[in-house]
Amino acid sequence: MHDTVIRGGTIVDGTGKASFVGDVAVTDGVISHVGGKAGPGKREIEANGLLVTPGWVDVHTHYDGQATWDSELAPSSWHGVTTVLFGNCGVGFAPVRKVDHSSLIGMMESIEEIPGIALADGLKWNWETFPEYLDALDGMKRSIDVAAQIPHHPLRVYVMGDRAVRREKATADDIQQMRDAVRAGLEAGAFGFTTSRTNSHKTPTGDMVPGRYSEVEELLGIGSAFKGLKHGAFGVNSDFDNEAGELEWMTKLGQDTGRPVWFLLTDRPTDTVRWRRLMDGVHKARAAGAHVTAQIAGRPVGVMLGIDTALNPFSIRPSYQALLQLPVAERIKRMQDPEMRRQILSEAPSAELLNRLSQFRQQITNRWDRIFPMGNPPNYEPRADESIASVAARSNHSPDEVAYDYLSTGADKFLYFPIVGYNEDNHDIIRTMLTDDATLLGLSDGGAHCSSIVDASVPSWMLMHWARDRSRGEKLPLEMVIRRQTSETADFFGFHDRGRLAVGKKADINVIDYENMTLHAPEVRYDLPMNGRRLVQRVDGYRHTFVSGVSTFESGVYTGATPGKLVRARA
Repeated sequence: MHDTVIRGGTIVDGTGKASFVGDVAVTDGVISHVGGKAGPGKREIEANGLLVTPGWVDVHTHYDGQATWDSELAPSSWHGVTTVLFGNCGVGFAPVRKVDHSSLIGMMESIEEIPGIALADGLKWNWETFPEYLDALDGMKRSIDVAAQIPHHPLRVYVMGDRAVRREKATADDIQQMRDAVRAGLEAGAFGFTTSRTNSHKTPTGDMVPGRYSEVEELLGIGSAFKGLKHGAFGVNSDFDNEAGELEWMTKLGQDTGRPVWFLLTDRPTDTVRWRRLMDGVHKARAAGAHVTAQIAGRPVGVMLGIDTALNPFSIRPSYQALLQLPVAERIKRMQDPEMRRQILSEAPSAELLNRLSQFRQQITNRWDRIFPMGNPPNYEPRADESIASVAARSNHSPDEVAYDYLSTGADKFLYFPIVGYNEDNHDIIRTMLTDDATLLGLSDGGAHCSSIVDASVPSWMLMHWARDRSRGEKLPLEMVIRRQTSETADFFGFHDRGRLAVGKKADINVIDYENMTLHAPEVRYDLPMNGRRLVQRVDGYRHTFVSGVSTFESGVYTGATPGKLVRARA
């Protein structure tokens, strides 16, 4: 007898092949039957009219800290994600010496916008080396499985100390020590190594991160740790200051090690054809025998602008700054005062505060043509005539006034500003990327950007938007959308036991009321340690989520079960 039988569902098995109707059975934590009629089960679930899929494997998250204290790992776990991979963008919490604890917290808060007060309270620091960090993760049960990569910036500081902070050139001995530490981490079960070479990542003091200008010699030296191994990938977040040079060393690294090399790719408003050049580079690298891949986002990376978020179009104006110490309800009340409204609208943004923002976020003060009211359910592919600029043009008000009056009605009102991924005012470029087999779906950033971005919902949204609801362009086959976030992500990083509904595979399963899936508007909660703030986003439609055959969520409610474990990479 099977432990659980899911009967009569529409099975989309994660491989990309056409859906079919049948039963899925689970025994002892693995899938024991797929398709046709299964024998009896101790528990039987009627899935007629429902989708049955593998659990999502989300390979770009930042739960490095949260995974050490939180068993639920929301919001990703709410969205059918059963495996998360963190250690992305070169940031994390290991290896680390005690003297550097606070600096790593500051770096994570500055780059990934995870409240420092929450990290300081939640992190137990019962590790120093990366293998010890994995052991600490291994000692805690969770609702979903977790896996980790080795981040460059903590590693560089661990080996080089203040010289890393000053971004000095690594010596041959430094490189050897970093290489050895990466090798030890990979052998202990890390799924790879990541770095970042972008001006968007700065420390709390506004300085560039330790690895921003690392020499190619350093990167190739660290990458040599992968030689001879049959697991692990090398990840890069780069501004591509020298496009040809960056692609050249990534190609060489892929050729020398035989391991995958990936970088983050979005279309940028500052260079609308850059993404095409980089994709051409990916295909040339592959033709040269290097497994280079572009990791992409499934929807535009969009900042939520509200009264209780990190930023809004008025948050760097002097009179609004004076309101930030007030409780949110009082702040809204003051904003609604006609004199305060007049004062804030009369002011220009503070040049000092504006310069602290990344180049793209600076546009929150004037790109009214790219800022949209976000409704409920939210629309991530709005038309140009829905922008604040267009609304203002149809009224007797300026864009500032339209945005101000919209936001000041309540903390549940958000403006949506797609920073990247919206160059053509639609999702056609993203669709082109999604249909290129040299790309990998990622960039949900689950656990990060707690006060400005909430893209942990992307795995759910992919089904609703790309396969079911899109009206402003071509859709994508449901089977393809599911494959892109199950077998493809699993296979790329070497999660060999999951990502497919097949006999013998790990029983990570979603049962989904696909036709009635609904994504709700983002909401702000103060539920991190020390009442830290974060944006979350709920979804309706997940009837059941199973991890290793154990029911973790039923109709969107956490069961309290903790079958999730640390996954260690193995050949």
